[in-house]
Amino acid sequence: MVPEAEVRDVLVELQRLRARVPLLSGALAASTDGLVLAHETPGVEAEGVAALTAAALGVSIRMTDATGRGGFRELLVRGDSGYIATYAAGSSAVLTLLAEDRINVGRLHLEGRRAGARIGELVDAALRRTERPATAAPPRPATAPGRTLPQRPT
Repeated sequence: MVPEAEVRDVLVELQRLRARVPLLSGALAASTDGLVLAHETPGVEAEGVAALTAAALGVSIRMTDATGRGGFRELLVRGDSGYIATYAAGSSAVLTLLAEDRINVGRLHLEGRRAGARIGELVDAALRRTERPATAAPPRPATAPGRTLPQRPT
């Protein structure tokens, strides 16, 4: 579980992202298994979006594996009224953005990738601290074996 201080930092990052990109109608950070970490999703049920994101993530990971495209990085879905974009956020979280149809998709990707990287750093650092025993044991690697989400370059 991510400590409360880091959850607040993730929420602040989501708020900053929405301020930078006015055509975003929502932003959600979740664990890869569909648990909400933080959200700014007015009028949208965050828990439902997180669960659907986890399901889409599972299919996306299988698709990238089956086609030899490497680890999951991002997913973009376009509906009649806008976009849903999901970005890897470190080794154990994802960032899902809801955007209006008029958004510049290049800007959406630029800002989403940057925010995903920052959120990933926050979440991964928090998880490393909580997994480390109180005694002075050697630090664990940032990505445990078998993890499917890559660290994103900044």
